[in-house]
Amino acid sequence: MDAAPDEFDAHQPRLLAVAYRLLGSAADAEDAVQDAYLRWQGVDRAGIEVPEAWLVRTVANLCMDRLGSARVRRERVFEHLPEPVFDGDPMLGPAETAVQRESVSLAVLQLMERLTPTERAVYVLREAFGYSHKEIAEMLSVSEAASQQHLHRARARASRAPRQEVDQVEARRVVEAFLAAAATGRIEALVAILAEDATAVSDSAGLLDEPIRYLGRAAVAAYLRAAYKPTPAKHRLIGGAPAIYADLVSGAPAAVAVIDGKVVGVMTVELDGGGRIAALRSYAAPDRLARLSERWARRAHGEPLLAVW
Repeated sequence: MDAAPDEFDAHQPRLLAVAYRLLGSAADAEDAVQDAYLRWQGVDRAGIEVPEAWLVRTVANLCMDRLGSARVRRERVFEHLPEPVFDGDPMLGPAETAVQRESVSLAVLQLMERLTPTERAVYVLREAFGYSHKEIAEMLSVSEAASQQHLHRARARASRAPRQEVDQVEARRVVEAFLAAAATGRIEALVAILAEDATAVSDSAGLLDEPIRYLGRAAVAAYLRAAYKPTPAKHRLIGGAPAIYADLVSGAPAAVAVIDGKVVGVMTVELDGGGRIAALRSYAAPDRLARLSERWARRAHGEPLLAVW
């Protein structure tokens, strides 16, 4: 019997985690890993000494090809929004260290849009998975010196201040305070919990080609007041009145809107060092929420903060 599927399955979790970090999309990551499997089936495996290295190299190069073509397609879009996933999702891969957790945060994934495909691949393979520069050089067909240079540039472009570590209890507290201010429309309460230089970004529910950005405390507060005011038109758009839960999404506290077991909206909350909201990311486009909905049914989520919004 052909052992190829079993051997591939043993490495699949790592391959998915590599692809997600490189592409910022769970669906695209799954496609890249499927393409790698087709190549694995067709190759003469007798000549492959280290299957993991061969598979990671194949996935990384497939992702780099996708990143190169995506960059051309997105020339008019200032930044691509990465796809959010729940904490604990296997797609996130290793999360034993602060560096590994940070490398898959939405903020860092978005910053990695500034990197070339090779810089992004070196950064992910080194920072998140701990491959040596010698291994990376062989995987990406570059020299060890070039790998080190790519990592140096990537760190400079994708580095940021370490974020605050949160747990479920803290996430619930943060989201509860945020919802209490936003849902009641009390602008002064919203301003009080926002950092002066707060930012917000929305995927516009997929209605526009570009994300919508709000810069500064006043603009973000006005956006939140409008976004979280329930109206019949909004309920018609999303198919009803959702319940809103607190959860952890991509390592950040998040408000998760759910209707009949389906996630219809997510807003992640990033705090500054003083406990104020520094950044928010809002998702409502159905294709960005597919994996969240898929995982929701398997997740313990407790009681909603708002039973009906």
